[in-house]
Amino acid sequence: MAELLGLGDECGEGASGAPALSGSCLADNRLNLDVYPDGCHRFLQLFEGQRGEVVQVEFLRLSSNDHLLGATLGILPHLKHLKSLVLKGGHARDEFGSCQHGSLTSLPPDIGNLRCLTHLDLSFNSLSTLPSCILHLPSLRVLLLKDLPQSIGELTVLQDLDLSENALEFLPEEVGNLHNCTELDLSGNRLSSIPDSLANLKSLRRLHLHSNLLVTVPASLASLPNLSRLDLQNNCLRAVPPEIQTSPFVRLRGNPLGETEPSPQADESSARGLQRLFLASGEDSFTVTSEGCKAVLACGIHFYFPPGAASGPLRIYFQTLAPDPQWVKLRHHDVLLSRVLELQPHGVKFQQEVQIWMPYASPQTLHQREVVVRTFSGQSWSDLRTRVEQKRKSKKHVAHCSVLHFSWFLVVSRLVQNECKVPTEGTLLFSSVDPNIKVTFPPGVTEETRSVKLQVLPVSAEEIEEITAEAGCRASPLLCLSQDSLVDFLRPVRIQLPLPPGVTGLNLDRSRLHLLHGDLEGQTWDDITSQVVLEFTHLYAVFEVTHFSWYWLWYTTKTYIGGIAKKVYERLRMYQVNFIALQRKKDPEQVLLQCVPKHKVDPVLKKLQDRYRGPEPSDMVEMFEGEQFFAAFERGISIDMDRPDCVDGRLSFIFYSHLKNMKEIYVTSPVDRKGQAVKGQVSFYRGAVPESIPEDASRRRKGPDSLWLATLPIKLPRLKPRWGENPGPLNGFSFPPLNLGNAETGYLTQANMLSIARRVGADWRTIGLNLGLTYQQIERIGYNNREDLDKQILDMLFSWAQQNSEDPDCVSKLITAMKESGRQDIADEVKTIIELGRQKYWESIRRVGLEQESSTEDSAIAMM
Repeated sequence: MAELLGLGDECGEGASGAPALSGSCLADNRLNLDVYPDGCHRFLQLFEGQRGEVVQVEFLRLSSNDHLLGATLGILPHLKHLKSLVLKGGHARDEFGSCQHGSLTSLPPDIGNLRCLTHLDLSFNSLSTLPSCILHLPSLRVLLLKDLPQSIGELTVLQDLDLSENALEFLPEEVGNLHNCTELDLSGNRLSSIPDSLANLKSLRRLHLHSNLLVTVPASLASLPNLSRLDLQNNCLRAVPPEIQTSPFVRLRGNPLGETEPSPQADESSARGLQRLFLASGEDSFTVTSEGCKAVLACGIHFYFPPGAASGPLRIYFQTLAPDPQWVKLRHHDVLLSRVLELQPHGVKFQQEVQIWMPYASPQTLHQREVVVRTFSGQSWSDLRTRVEQKRKSKKHVAHCSVLHFSWFLVVSRLVQNECKVPTEGTLLFSSVDPNIKVTFPPGVTEETRSVKLQVLPVSAEEIEEITAEAGCRASPLLCLSQDSLVDFLRPVRIQLPLPPGVTGLNLDRSRLHLLHGDLEGQTWDDITSQVVLEFTHLYAVFEVTHFSWYWLWYTTKTYIGGIAKKVYERLRMYQVNFIALQRKKDPEQVLLQCVPKHKVDPVLKKLQDRYRGPEPSDMVEMFEGEQFFAAFERGISIDMDRPDCVDGRLSFIFYSHLKNMKEIYVTSPVDRKGQAVKGQVSFYRGAVPESIPEDASRRRKGPDSLWLATLPIKLPRLKPRWGENPGPLNGFSFPPLNLGNAETGYLTQANMLSIARRVGADWRTIGLNLGLTYQQIERIGYNNREDLDKQILDMLFSWAQQNSEDPDCVSKLITAMKESGRQDIADEVKTIIELGRQKYWESIRRVGLEQESSTEDSAIAMM
């Protein structure tokens, strides 16, 4: 009854327009309105126009940054069937881009009458105490909060408590009264100790304490009978009780274990500098204090916060993003070498410079260029002073820079940039790429000091000859001049360019020499030979200008040189690439797609040949840096259309010459493969024409035929009989029939479990621990079936299933375990099976005319 889609204009007419929304906007039993800036306004309109349907909603999400939240809260007690309620902040950002806390300070007392509510998310708000109405919610199982009052101990039925990413410095002893709690997340706080009462949480399975300031932990935690994960990473633990340190489910990375406490007489700054944080792949934040620290992310990015850089405790949030050409604006001839690093909070100024080391793809084939870190200020990108370093052991390259504030960062390779300040007295600027190129600024050239930048793009005679197909055509290096002022110079600036290769002042034919002036985008090239005074020496051409742009000296017999120069300039920005489509030898349904620069194709194929097979690479095509393209599976091959990178049934890619333009996906086919193989194909198409592409190239790419790039065959073999399709025991195992779950929420049958087992692979040990099997059980299963991976997987999975077949929450626990084990693909498959079973159940109910008196849907479904 509530996935709200496309409500904007229809709801704008008020309640009178609401009835028209019934069929198109209200479906199932969910209302996800936190994605709309005016979500509360939309909710109030729906409640006024369609009250009978809205009060049946079971899952509701609203933003607590909404100014109409107060009026909406008064209506919520009418939603008697509500099972999941999310009133979360963080949906609005301040002027620096930082997420703002929600305005929620309390809840109406009548919220306590929501007897079906099992899941309540109040995180990222402004609550100072626990609203008393929460204590009266009899079915509440999952609670997400910002602060923890002493009254929390009264929620004895609570199963999941999330207090991560707050500034908690202590826990009340009453937290030990949560006897039914199975998961407690206290990560990202400022806890230096935890109460002994946590040892009373006999149902606890997962305890997250990473990224705190813990100096001690009670040994009694090791005796918790159901604990399968204890995360103590990135704390200040110098010693840990032996009972905890030897437990297989404990994570201790990032602690100064074994290090001695620094003496008071030791240099305070050096002692503080010893704290090091190692962030795991699933973490997205850490805390910096005034003492400073060193932090290392799982992706290899390093930070150094010197003592005093932060005036007080500061939570740092980070994420790496795929570069989007819509807002990552590369300049001409720039090459992207890394993903985008976002650091928050934006706009906070540090007292001392923070140092950042970013790994990047080494541009071994790019010469006479330089590597810089580029940062976004909120309005524009600018380049930081960067030092390139190479790690001793790994030999990997890193870009090192220093900043006083956080925003977005990426590493690029650009043309070498020489710059200088031009005073009124004048100056001289040389190119470090080609010292024969120099610019002379005479006295009186400017009234105020201005900054000038010079870049040079060398062009070989072979490149010119290949592109123009003219043997006698030559060109000098490309010169780009720019300044920080919009005003032309007061006096002519003198420029010296080397003559094209093979041309000297002695054999020069002036009728064949052309000086070209290009606009900053390289779209138009004008022959200005007749507009300037050209002087020649034996090796150089000298001329004077008053404004800056691209300058290029050509030597050719052609008369109209502007069009040729434009074509050459365009080709210098393009890359010759091939597409590859390979299938895993052990699992042909796993397909690897990649766009590879021509010179890298052979090394890439050699690296993959042991694990993949497939057709020869496609024919060569040309693409620009940052250009979008799509991959479409055709002729009986299909993919999951709900992928975030799927647009109109096609996979979206962005080509960056030095990044891995690669995706590995799972394909299926609607064709019955039991009788025959499926011979399909994957085709590659150009995307939208980038704004920076020259006009001629843009015109060539707009036709439907010109969008096609290449097609490669894909073959899915005939299916072999799966587990369970043949009579007899399952790989030596025999189990009674299984039906996990219930008819209303959907069953997982024995056949479903066999299908899941096929996907598990070498992750079975991790999955087993997250399902709650003990370490000893896992070891015994591995030993008993040590010669057969399939038997290990089946033994683990069906042993757990038999032990939990009577548990009504076993399906949701299976989904959670798969997510925690990094197997989102299997979790999604289980969700699909359950959803299909639920649909069939309700269809059968409708067919016999039965009505539901009260839903018994599992509370864990609210978290999916």
